[in-house]
Formats: sequence, C-alpha cells, structure tokens
Amino acid sequence: MGSDKVDLVLPPWGSGANFAIAPLANRYGYPFLAPTALSRRLIEMKLPYFFLMLQQPKPMMEALVEMLKAGGAKTMVVSYVDDLFGLENYAALKVAVQGSGLTIVEDKSYPGSVKDLSPVLRSIKDKNPDVFVSLSYPPDTILASRQSKEIGFNWNGKTSPGAKSDFDAHVKKFGAQKEPDRWASGHCWAGLEIMTQAVAKVGLDRKALRDYVAATEHQTIVGKIRFVGSENVGTPGMVSQWQKGEFEVVWPKANATASLVAPKPAWK
Repeated sequence: MGSDKVDLVLPPWGSGANFAIAPLANRYGYPFLAPTALSRRLIEMKLPYFFLMLQQPKPMMEALVEMLKAGGAKTMVVSYVDDLFGLENYAALKVAVQGSGLTIVEDKSYPGSVKDLSPVLRSIKDKNPDVFVSLSYPPDTILASRQSKEIGFNWNGKTSPGAKSDFDAHVKKFGAQKEPDRWASGHCWAGLEIMTQAVAKVGLDRKALRDYVAATEHQTIVGKIRFVGSENVGTPGMVSQWQKGEFEVVWPKANATASLVAPKPAWK
C-alpha cells in the first residue's frame, strides 16, 4: 500500500489476519470490505475504512439460541477454537443463553492446529447433552464429525436468486468437484459487487469510495447490506444445516429454506 500505490486492496482470509491488516489499510485510506471476519473487537476499533460483511457473533449466537430454545433443548456442551473467532463467538454465546432456559454444562477449547479432538469429544459425550455446539473452522468441523462417528457420539447458496445464480455460474466454470462453500464465498462476491458499484458511482477516489460504502444500502447476491460503523446490520443472524448435500437455512423461520432436522439421525 505504501510503496506500490495500488488503487484498491482486497482483504485477507480470517478474523485474525483482518485484525492485523485492517488498521494498516485504514491508515493508508483503503476501503476494506472483509467477507471472512467475525470480531466485535474489529468493530470497537472504529476504523472508518473497514467494513465487515458477515453477521457478527452477537446476532449469530442469538439466532442459534432462539432456534435451540424453540426446539426444546435444555442442556448444551460447547467446543471452540482458541483464537479470536472462537473466543468472541463463545463469549457472545454465553451472553445469549442467559435467561433462555438453556444451560452450558461443559465447555472445551482447543488450539487451531489440533490434529485429534477425540479427548474433547469423549469428555463431551459423557455429559449426554441435548446439543453440541462447535465454534470451529471447516477442517476442525470435519475432524470433529469423523471422530464423533468413530467414538459413537451422535450429536443431537440457496438463500436468494442471486446466490443461486452465482453458485451455478461457479460450478459451470470450475466443475461440480470445486463447488464454492455455502457461506463466506457469497459474501466475498457481495463485497466485490459493492466495490464495483462504488467505483462505477464515484471512481477511484478512496475517500469517496469509503463514504459511498458507508452511506448506501447495497443490493447484493446475499440480500440487502447496510453498514453502521463497520458492522453489517442489514443481514440477520442465521443458522444453517447440511441436509442431503445442501446447506439449508433453518433459522429464523422467515429466512428458512428448510425445516430443522432434529435430533440428528444416527451415523451411517
């Protein structure tokens, strides 16, 4: 940014990387639309050039608790990755469960480089909870699913026409074996849509770009996005579930593409 004098900069992947880079981009006056960052701390830094595309921990965890409460759950255990993403989401979850009738009977953290989650899962299994919540990244989630099956622990792109069109175009170009993920990739594209619209409207003046992004309600493939400070307040907290190979929105009901399947069927 300081030496190359580029017109625009795209953000890195992940909450931690954005936490490191966002202040630098703000110092140089580069609008930053981050599609893969979840962090209240980033919002509290009050960086005027920084915008978070994803729903943040509070609305996400509130939506999760509302869904679990509606389903009659009473007890939950939680595992979370020991980094900015996991810590902030777990902190928001602990606040969300207060007064809900749900009780967290055990919590376990683990390092991001974890290769074996079976000790954590065995401890959780012994609690026999109604719900197992894992605040994790995709590799950890896959590992937890595989090892849960091994130990016998059976824990009990489709949201809009634009998202469906984007998904189909991606598969057509790259093939069915390289599908986009069903969450952040849509927000990545939405961030590019917003920046494209901003450049078309005000050119490459970065202050004007920042002001346009901050003051406009944006129509994107993931729906309407509007920022208050750095936070996207236009997208509600949602909960999704893999069902027959599709990542369905199951809560809130107004946005649902399918009903929640609960309890989880036995492992096959």
